[in-house]
Amino acid sequence: MKRDTDDALPAAVLLAWRHPPARGAQGRCIGRTDLPVDPRRAKRLAHRIRDRARRAGLPRQVVTSPLQRSAAVGRWLARWGWRHRVDPALYEVDFGVWDGKPWAEVPREAVDAWCADFAGYAPGGGESVAALLQRVRAFDPGPARVLVTHGGWLSAARWWYTRGAAEPDSAGWPAAPRHCSCTTLPAWPISAS
Repeated sequence: MKRDTDDALPAAVLLAWRHPPARGAQGRCIGRTDLPVDPRRAKRLAHRIRDRARRAGLPRQVVTSPLQRSAAVGRWLARWGWRHRVDPALYEVDFGVWDGKPWAEVPREAVDAWCADFAGYAPGGGESVAALLQRVRAFDPGPARVLVTHGGWLSAARWWYTRGAAEPDSAGWPAAPRHCSCTTLPAWPISAS
């Protein structure tokens, strides 16, 4: 797995893009909270995706998360003749009752408990990292080679490619890629490790 600037890509590669920054997300725990994006930023990212896919000879198909910050990019591509499929498997991690709250309001002991049992703890009663990893691994892009998804989803995909089925821990968990950046995932579906 690498950040890719080369144009030639093997057939099984996925270009996985992180959505533009969401409005109102600053300082908040944002997972499934459905915040909008600036339409100009969504359009700008759609242009970048279209250009990159054209240079790589990829099919004009995109799969996005249902959340606005990803789906808005897919809708722009659909306006330009792309096939746009929304797939709940690309959702961001579910933070349960933490979702949408300022991080300062999330009890420190709860964050510590999550770090102590990073794989198994369900933050805010939502989704554990182990469940997120299984959802990522089970994702089927079909013929599409372009995704627009979320930082947590991309971190989980990066974990599979660098660590396989190893138990995830908070210290080794990959950082989320920058907004609007592309992560090249080398082969899909992910094989069992």
